[in-house]
Amino acid sequence: MQVLVTGGAGFIGSHVVDALVGEGHCVRVLDVLSDAAHAGRPTYLRDEVDYVEADLLTVADRPWVVAGADAVAHLASRVGLGTDFLDAPDYVRDNDLGTVVLLRALAGTDFAGRIALASSMVVYGEGRYRAPGARLVRPGPRRPEDLDAGRFEPRDPHTRRDLVPEAVGEDAPLDPRNTYAATKVHQEHLCRIFGVDRGVPVTMLRYHNVYGPRMPRDTPYAGVASIFRSAYEAGRPPQVFEDGGQMRDFVHVRDVAEVTVRALLVDGPVDGAVNVASGAPRTVLDMARALRAAFGDDAPQPEVTGRWRAGDVRHVFADPGRAQRELGFTARVAFGDGMAEFATAPLRTSLVAG
Repeated sequence: MQVLVTGGAGFIGSHVVDALVGEGHCVRVLDVLSDAAHAGRPTYLRDEVDYVEADLLTVADRPWVVAGADAVAHLASRVGLGTDFLDAPDYVRDNDLGTVVLLRALAGTDFAGRIALASSMVVYGEGRYRAPGARLVRPGPRRPEDLDAGRFEPRDPHTRRDLVPEAVGEDAPLDPRNTYAATKVHQEHLCRIFGVDRGVPVTMLRYHNVYGPRMPRDTPYAGVASIFRSAYEAGRPPQVFEDGGQMRDFVHVRDVAEVTVRALLVDGPVDGAVNVASGAPRTVLDMARALRAAFGDDAPQPEVTGRWRAGDVRHVFADPGRAQRELGFTARVAFGDGMAEFATAPLRTSLVAG
């Protein structure tokens, strides 16, 4: 099978490429190798893969890039919170306009295969909550005055009592809380419209907190695991926001690559959204401590700062049931093992300072 992987030189994309090549498929990668993500051509790129170094927007003038594809893994994206709202046009250009240009190019080749879209848990905003009386509650954005006072848990708008978090399913309402999240929602909508219009199966993989080898380090777009690891390497305590009690689902990149390939190959296509998670949520402080354990007793203790960031949510972790039922996927890398490996795994540098 011929598979096009956009963003295939990046963190998750390169592992997807490895998995596809390992199963004997022909792969073409489209990746701009942005300075924000790479300090030159990565050494892990594979000789047997056709790499096209170009922006997604150039596909309109290069239809041969998508021609002949039997399946597409669309992972090219500007990720993270960035620096501030001044980044918004770049996110919209790279994520939304880039996606629609890719889809138009596929339409021009009468593409009839499958698409796996790299979406994200950020589309949910806050996760799923119940009031103490078992009533489902959808909390609004947390109030700055509560956060300043160290009241981090979302509250019932009627009783002002703390809500109880639980795993979020794919049927949860979408509620993006930052620019990146808004662009991921729009990507889902564009791909869904294309799928319906063209009769093409589209699996929207809502990745949760992915970590592992080749993560970017020390950029405004780096993930929290990478930021904490860099702090330990420098002998500094990682700075844990709020009280460290934020619940997330940390899932290893090899597991993420496996489920992405399954979405393209499984018997019977899986349409719609699918959570990609381990099913074993941890707090951000748990993650900082697990990394410290890998660095040894001489590593500094994490520093819980009480600081907060606008646009951050308190708890979001997944119900992975649909991935298990329809893609036959269960995460295999245990949290402790994955963090121990991650402490010394090769990371990716960029030309953009953090």
